[in-house]
Amino acid sequence: MSVHKVNARDSGRDRQVYDVIGIGFGPANIALAIALEELEFAGSRLFLERHSSTKWQPEMMLAGSDIQNHPSRDLVTPRNPRSRYTFTNFLFENDRLFEHLNLGLEFPLRSEFAEYVRWVAGFFAKDVAYNQAVTTIQVDPASNLYCVTTQTGNQFFARSLVLAPGRTPVIPQAFADCAPDRVFHLTQYLGRLAQLAQQRELKRVAVVGGSQSAIEIMLHLRHSYPQLEIINVQRGYGFRLKDTSQFSEHVYFPAFVDQYYNSSAEAKKNINRHLHYTNYSAADADVISELYVGMYEDKLQGKDRITIKNLSEIQSCTPSAQGYTLTVLGTQGQTAEQLPDLDAIVLATGFRNLGTGAQDERFPAILRDLAESLDCDAQGVIRIGRDYRLSARKGYSLPALYLNGLCESSHGYGDAGSFSLLSLRARDIFNSLSEQLGQVEPAERIA
Repeated sequence: MSVHKVNARDSGRDRQVYDVIGIGFGPANIALAIALEELEFAGSRLFLERHSSTKWQPEMMLAGSDIQNHPSRDLVTPRNPRSRYTFTNFLFENDRLFEHLNLGLEFPLRSEFAEYVRWVAGFFAKDVAYNQAVTTIQVDPASNLYCVTTQTGNQFFARSLVLAPGRTPVIPQAFADCAPDRVFHLTQYLGRLAQLAQQRELKRVAVVGGSQSAIEIMLHLRHSYPQLEIINVQRGYGFRLKDTSQFSEHVYFPAFVDQYYNSSAEAKKNINRHLHYTNYSAADADVISELYVGMYEDKLQGKDRITIKNLSEIQSCTPSAQGYTLTVLGTQGQTAEQLPDLDAIVLATGFRNLGTGAQDERFPAILRDLAESLDCDAQGVIRIGRDYRLSARKGYSLPALYLNGLCESSHGYGDAGSFSLLSLRARDIFNSLSEQLGQVEPAERIA
């Protein structure tokens, strides 16, 4: 097995065999790093992160936006409330505890929680190689080790992998061929918008979707660009209130994971039908109210800045001299309408789940090199163990491999990009890893 020359930054890691390599160092694998330390994992570990530093939702750091979950559902508290890595201790060590408590906020500001994530990540800097975007993952049959290659040409070796690549944005087919500087997903919102605003005066922007994020983007556009016309296109009748009933919120309890995981495929579909609006196509009351009052305020001033095209499906998106034109079909009357001269289109269209639907993927793209080795169901969707482990299909062999997140289809809504169960999932992976690796030997290097 050949080993590429590594950057000076990671020269000490060249050829080294790690007991576990985590791919991605966002909240999910940060929670795992905490668990490995606090539960005294004896083996060596390394995390590979494609960005130059740890970032959490950097393109959605909108003024006033919050995290939509209780601050104690952080990176560690549900597993170990005495940890130094709790959000509460972050506030204490940064001399903001009493000021934060005095805010009277139900949920912390998104910008402060992002700072908390970066603060925790800083404690594990020695275990992270940044600027390392993974390009291939292979198994060396001679050593039965994973060989992870990054875009720098570096190669890292491991007895086990924990993948936390983040969720894949949904780009509807109508927008597949559009210029990415003018038509972009919310995960690129602030950066792309700022670039456009430098190039031209923004006059008309469309926001596609009926979620919390769609409203937050519309509010940001309304406050930031007073002369801007904003058009929202959504399938629903109007922005729907999120289901935050205490009974529905049990989907974020650890017991629900077992209930959901052990349910039949048909039972899972039934659960999903009932619980869809706890997490999707819905928004919190505060942002709905702010948008509604803002639109009323505009009306009082004789303005018509925000238009909502409800019960609508997008048929096409085509370039024009002044930007893009959306062709929208009103599903109630089956009438088509064109929305011309759009300077930008922001896609608040969500993320892919695992499955066979039009917006699903059978496995995360990062697993493409291992796909033929993975155990799948009859539709080709990867099977995920209760301990988040992926198994090899019959006739193949794989070292221990885990998916830290992206497991909503198997483990339920607590896996839908929420912080709620991160720390408990990290514990489950730690326990399984320890069992799979057995007695860990000292780190070695590939000759």
